[in-house]
Amino acid sequence: MNEPWICAACAVEYPGDTEPPEVCPICADERQYVPDGGQRWTTAPELRDAGNRVQVRELAPGMWGLTAYVGIGQTAILIESRSGNLLFDAPGMIDDESVDAVRALGGIDAIATSHPHMFGAQSAWSAAFGDAPVWVSAADEAWLGLRPPTMQTWSEPFDVLPGITLDVIGGHFPGSAVAYRPRDANGRRSVLLSGDGVMVTPGGRVAFMRGYPTLIPLSAAVVRRIADRLSRYDTDVVWNNFGRRTRDYGSDVIAEDAQRHIDWVNGVFDHLT
Repeated sequence: MNEPWICAACAVEYPGDTEPPEVCPICADERQYVPDGGQRWTTAPELRDAGNRVQVRELAPGMWGLTAYVGIGQTAILIESRSGNLLFDAPGMIDDESVDAVRALGGIDAIATSHPHMFGAQSAWSAAFGDAPVWVSAADEAWLGLRPPTMQTWSEPFDVLPGITLDVIGGHFPGSAVAYRPRDANGRRSVLLSGDGVMVTPGGRVAFMRGYPTLIPLSAAVVRRIADRLSRYDTDVVWNNFGRRTRDYGSDVIAEDAQRHIDWVNGVFDHLT
């Protein structure tokens, strides 16, 4: 099999055919953008030869961040469950050093993604860890460029591993998903991995958008739906897909900032503009 093509702008993988696609559909969509220089493709060996590496660091007890400054440059999160590790929002590349580091942390038992911008090199990470299942929200399946052989789709909340729940909140993408791990007997706080369905901002607050680089907002009704959906989870800390977390009690932050968004788009604060 040829090396998969990787979009240089978003680091999402596509089949390694002789010629790459004309354009990356994810970047051509209104929520993202094709860079001024035009569509460019690369491969994992080219990225590694250029000196790119996946950095692995501890974020919190039972959680590690995996960051590769390629494409969008997300920080994937490896989070422990009662019987295995979930990789959420896979990095856009893979290298031997990071595979060894993750293996020392217990490996990967399942992979899930918050939305298509974060598909990354999930096929390669799955293959490196015994063909770990790759869970993709059914509502976003059509965005897949390369379908991992171990891909499974889902639409209703379920425990992807014992003690870690996947749920769809929509908004940014129809299938935008979160992963939730409750407090445990070891004193670990409850955690919501939100991708950018709920974006943690500098300062530890949150925001809700359809398009982040293109600054397309969501309606009041959609933000209310997201906040109501997440009110079922008693969340201490929200982590986004760039290694930022909320500073205060996460459930309160989501409720307060959702209401702030709703009030602004409904014109409550127009007198301040």
